[in-house]
Amino acid sequence: MNEALQQAIQFSIGHESTWHRQVDANWGVHVKDPAPWNRLLGPVHDRGPVSGAIALDGRKLATWGEPDRADLTFSIAKTYLALLAGVAHDRGLLPDLDEPVRVRVPGIGFDDDHNANITWTQLLQQTSEWQGTCFGLPDQADHYRAVTFGEPPNGKKGDPRPLQQPGTYWEYNDVRINQLSLALLHLFGEPLPEVFREAIARPSGASDAWDWVGYDHAWVKVGGRRVQSVPGGTHWGGGMSISANDQLKIAQMLLDEGTVSGRRVLSKEWIARMQTPCPIAPFYGYLVWLNTGQKMFPSVPASSYFGVGAGSSFMWIEPTRRLAVIVRWLDPEHADEFFGRVFDAVAQLR
Repeated sequence: MNEALQQAIQFSIGHESTWHRQVDANWGVHVKDPAPWNRLLGPVHDRGPVSGAIALDGRKLATWGEPDRADLTFSIAKTYLALLAGVAHDRGLLPDLDEPVRVRVPGIGFDDDHNANITWTQLLQQTSEWQGTCFGLPDQADHYRAVTFGEPPNGKKGDPRPLQQPGTYWEYNDVRINQLSLALLHLFGEPLPEVFREAIARPSGASDAWDWVGYDHAWVKVGGRRVQSVPGGTHWGGGMSISANDQLKIAQMLLDEGTVSGRRVLSKEWIARMQTPCPIAPFYGYLVWLNTGQKMFPSVPASSYFGVGAGSSFMWIEPTRRLAVIVRWLDPEHADEFFGRVFDAVAQLR
């Protein structure tokens, strides 16, 4: 490891998240919600220190902190839902992403007039404008939500917002993501963590030391089984706990356009779709953040794309440099400088 990379890593350690390491009353995303939605519905756990892992051309350059600690990823679980949608697409379960969701999974909240024409693409791009309640949470809970890398809202969080036609309005809305997860559960007919383990994690070389759990009451009958629907984050608890090293292996699979040691995990076509800018939100793809015009992170190329979780957790994939980076519990205000430092350090290795 060169000195510049060591300094970049030390920079991340010196700019740790402001979140406490132990769970307390002010810990999490839900605390910013208006009542009655400002409460946990599923488990959370204490976090570790700033941790990470970096690979270049498939070769691990560095790890730091506690890279084998399974820690909550928050909204990086959204990106994992996009990978599962890719598995469904590649298996022929989801051949047309522009088909209305109700065609393949009727009876779970897509059948009324407003929701009937919502497509899988719209759910994956967060433009669905789905209206309803998912496991006790209404879509209104995330109306006018402000996120670090999106456009600022023009209303107060949790206030009712006039809904637009599906596909015409972008909103970062965790209730709608949970509805996507429920739809994928019914599409596969088996628990999503089981599908993820067999289709994504193990083929990517990840360990089994991760856990993806739902809200305490999020149990449904699917295929004669009582199974738990998992959320695409930890907004109201639950979610994906996974280590930086295991995240890195999944990121490397994406960097290698869906292959691991010559074995196909996801189609190249699907990974390209994930990186295609949403027409009305060019900073967003299929549940990944895009660096279009270098607006998200000016210090790294426009080709970079990211999974981002609150707290903050980052998965950074840079195709032109063959670079994959995981960093956990970094203060998001210092993320651009950290990424720029890593990018410059890696350039010195070429």
